[in-house]
Amino acid sequence: MDNTFFSKFTPKEPKFFPLLKGIVNVIKTASEIMLEFVEKGNAQNAEEYYKKVKEQEHKGDEITNTIFDELNSTFITPFDREDIHNLATKLDDVMDYINSAAKRIYLYKPKEIPVAAKDMVLLLQEAAAQMEKAVDELAVLKKSRKRVAEYCRELHIIENKADDVYEHFLLELFENQKDGVELIKEKEIMYELEKATDVTEGVGKIIRTIIVKYA
Repeated sequence: MDNTFFSKFTPKEPKFFPLLKGIVNVIKTASEIMLEFVEKGNAQNAEEYYKKVKEQEHKGDEITNTIFDELNSTFITPFDREDIHNLATKLDDVMDYINSAAKRIYLYKPKEIPVAAKDMVLLLQEAAAQMEKAVDELAVLKKSRKRVAEYCRELHIIENKADDVYEHFLLELFENQKDGVELIKEKEIMYELEKATDVTEGVGKIIRTIIVKYA
């Protein structure tokens, strides 16, 4: 089926676009909660923050499962089913890593949350903004190809910045943290946040694939 013929059917099944945007909104909300968590979190309030992030993770799972159900029951989809499935899965992975970071703060109760965690969460928020813009324009991809491609490039740049933050954090951690238990706690928290930013770049790669096929 060629793109010209395929595109005639696209407006008939627009439901996937708001669903994908719904997962991005969940990521945005979770990132906002995480920013407050890493700034103000302590042993007394960690459970409350974690529950808030977990709530968003549940919402993301529900939306993702709805997308999978719709893929199974929809005859005509705006993009390849595999691409929609992969994009939804990758977005859900971002949320899973954010939740995993929050869970580790709650369970490990580090004496101090790494200062670099704030830098990482701010980068996550930047990535969420780029993903939101990209997903918003998927429905009009033929008209917005260049803009969407630029959003994907920004995701790559953000991921590189996150790598730098993580590497600098590790250097300082192994040089200055003398408590072996606290070292492990801090490292694992930051690892989950770094993985979340890694996956945002993966979102960009999937969207690039969609651009190549349909724009």
